[in-house]
Amino acid sequence: MLPSLFPEESHATSTAILALSDGTVFKGISIGAEGHAVAEIVFNTAMTGYQEILTDPSYRGQIVSLTYPHIGNTGINAEDSESAGVQAAGLVVRDCALKVSNFRSEKSLPEYLKQEGIVAIAGVDTRKLTRILRET
Repeated sequence: MLPSLFPEESHATSTAILALSDGTVFKGISIGAEGHAVAEIVFNTAMTGYQEILTDPSYRGQIVSLTYPHIGNTGINAEDSESAGVQAAGLVVRDCALKVSNFRSEKSLPEYLKQEGIVAIAGVDTRKLTRILRET
């Protein structure tokens, strides 16, 4: 069993799998809604702006992998969205913050993803994933 990134939250220990068309499989922990997504995987190397990335219409229908290793520490707020709701089909991160630390935060990233019905996986070596994506 994979270690929990959210030890206080029992529901956060669900195993998640990211399977690529070349047969590569990454195992991690679900931090979003239950379900599955089949879509093109793209990556973003920005250090900040995960809420803007998720709500950017240019990512509509794609699974977004964020290469910066620690995501979610500033939470989610109503002011930073690029559009009404999440446009991405899914999210892949290395590490999701255990606690939100920002006075503007209204909810955590996992809460937002679940509310929006977006599947997401944490615990993935996103830099390795990016190297695979660049080669194909």
